[in-house]
Amino acid sequence: MFRQTRDFLELIKLEHTLFVLPFAYLSMVLAADGWPTPAQVAWITLAMVAARTVAMGTNRLADRRIDAQNPRTAARPLASGRMAPRTALIGTAVAAALLIVAAHQLGPLPLRLLPIALVFLVGYAFTKRITWLSHFILGFTDGLAPVGAWVAVRGSLFAPADLAAWILLGAITCWIGGSDLIYACQDAEFDRRLGLHAIPARFGVRAALRLSQLSHGVALGLLVSLAIIQGLGWPYTVGLLLVAALLIIEHRLVSADDLSRLDLAFFQLNVVISFALFVSVLIAVHLPKLSTTPR
Repeated sequence: MFRQTRDFLELIKLEHTLFVLPFAYLSMVLAADGWPTPAQVAWITLAMVAARTVAMGTNRLADRRIDAQNPRTAARPLASGRMAPRTALIGTAVAAALLIVAAHQLGPLPLRLLPIALVFLVGYAFTKRITWLSHFILGFTDGLAPVGAWVAVRGSLFAPADLAAWILLGAITCWIGGSDLIYACQDAEFDRRLGLHAIPARFGVRAALRLSQLSHGVALGLLVSLAIIQGLGWPYTVGLLLVAALLIIEHRLVSADDLSRLDLAFFQLNVVISFALFVSVLIAVHLPKLSTTPR
């Protein structure tokens, strides 16, 4: 049981939840204009972890035969045969059940919107077989995290005051999509050989890296607009400047001729980016309240 649990956690790369969870918290703080209830924080956290587990479990199950042919991924638990598909399916189903429970606890609107989220959480795994836009479909799927957190706190999504949630959806779609373009560059030849659809395989690594830069630029622009509509102050501006600097570093770490530092560019820097943005929003929202609190 311990080994199966360890292999399942390796399978779903639980640590990669750190990419998106801070954006869910960021959205949660903005929606509450402060800090939501402890119950909301707990259920939102469970929902985000469960949702990503569903997505990764489905992806690994769908790709296990493809992964077995790729030297980079052949050692993964399902691809190598260390884990039976049945075990991965059970773990993914348990995560889906937890996601449903969390959505129910968060209110009627999160529960009603959950089927739409599940379509993307499950369906993304198959998009690389039909379209090279799969990178941005992944980004959109991750972008549903702050939307879900916003809905959980506000109970609405289509009012004018909910514009921030849509901006975050667009920003994360571009940010994650651009980062996935970088990550996919290492498999360009493999994807081309197997007939899989990916922008590096279809248009080349150089074009993919240029598009990644453009995508990250759009993401930054959307995050600037978030500051304007939410009236975020200097702490957020400092956070944005740090994010911009980190994105520049990320793109300087990789090139069409050298992808050796791709893991650093993809994982470690992106985790720092998401946490930096969350902390800057947290300070920007709470600092005015602290300055006006009677002593």
